[in-house]
Amino acid sequence: MKGNLKVEFIKNGKKKLRKLNPDRNYISKKGKKLKLHGRSLLLNRNVGHLMTNPAILLKDGSECPEGILDAFITSLACVHDFKRKGNSRVNSIYIVKPKMHGPEECAFTNLIFEKVEKVLNLKKYTIKIGIMDEERRTSINLKECIRSLKNRVCFVNTGFLDRTGDEIHTSMEVGPMIKKGDMKSSKWIAAYENNNVDIGLKCGFSGKAQIGKGMWAMPDLMNEMMKQKIAHPLSGANCAWVPSPTAAGLHTLHYHEINVFSIQNKLSKRKNAKLSDLLTIPVAKKPDWSMEEITKELKNNAQGILGYVVRWVDQSVGCSKVPDINGIGLMEDRATCRISSQHIANWLHHGICSKKHVLEIMKKMATVVDNQNLKDPSMKGHSPYIPMSNDFAKSTAFKAACELVFHGKTQPSGYTEPILHLNRLLKKN
Repeated sequence: MKGNLKVEFIKNGKKKLRKLNPDRNYISKKGKKLKLHGRSLLLNRNVGHLMTNPAILLKDGSECPEGILDAFITSLACVHDFKRKGNSRVNSIYIVKPKMHGPEECAFTNLIFEKVEKVLNLKKYTIKIGIMDEERRTSINLKECIRSLKNRVCFVNTGFLDRTGDEIHTSMEVGPMIKKGDMKSSKWIAAYENNNVDIGLKCGFSGKAQIGKGMWAMPDLMNEMMKQKIAHPLSGANCAWVPSPTAAGLHTLHYHEINVFSIQNKLSKRKNAKLSDLLTIPVAKKPDWSMEEITKELKNNAQGILGYVVRWVDQSVGCSKVPDINGIGLMEDRATCRISSQHIANWLHHGICSKKHVLEIMKKMATVVDNQNLKDPSMKGHSPYIPMSNDFAKSTAFKAACELVFHGKTQPSGYTEPILHLNRLLKKN
């Protein structure tokens, strides 16, 4: 917000300096000075309503809701921009709000922003919001969610992983879920992605607000990203999440190939996604998988959970590139951890696997993750890596990963934060 952010780092053996780009100055054909903005618009991501934080304690000694703290602190930081207009040219503040469950929680966010504007003496509706459509109640009631924030909304965005985690948790009792890899081709996912675009267009977003799609999770596979991620503008989305500045620059090319507004105009005339499809729960009709198939699925989930959790609990790294079971670097965060832990919890609940079987796999995959991390040069900048497999009983990270799985059914909305934050504190103390 002040424009002076810069960082020096070593990449491929060379020292690099990264700082904010200045505006670009040109001379027009008529000889007049022309200035173009040199930086991407910054959207500030606050946390969801679930989280609390010990930075401020309430009268009864309990932690304050972190989403409220976020709204005040990040908005106060954004006030620096009002004079220089380095980010917003119209004195707006842009906040992305994840993990809202339906219109009531969206209305609560609106109330928080109203209070922040009053306290900071900001013009009403200065704070704009990006609505993450990543919980079941929000998807099904998306139009009402937008209505409750109609004076603030600047985008709606799908988030496949968190949305799948909520789908599993919400429908935990219905039956065993299909394999994680099969989720993307399931009926509800197609309806969910289309519904987000349909509702956005119905609410007049085209040319005024953004419709977004989810993350490309493999930062090393840029050629594959260029082949696949063009599907996002073709689906009517005019923004999308990417894992790096390099990926952002490359994905930008897709918007030069595709006229998204023309696509949106065509899509606005199609039949809307069916609510019945959106409500189709992805349970396996015949869960007659072989033990080999079950073990393979459990290994894949366990590896992702452990790879993320050990970096969070031991190193306080909240999102990073973690090698998967095949050694391909994947962006792992709370959303990927949520879906993997909820998937195993669901299979445990319905007897697809046993606790003993899962624990055996968790121990095997912890050894695999340890070997990957010991060879990973990016881990050298942190404190010495302590393998979980040295002593499972004493490894806080390993115990946290197991808790996410074995207590997954009872976690609020299947979220990972309560267990992860508690165990990070235990590790620090």
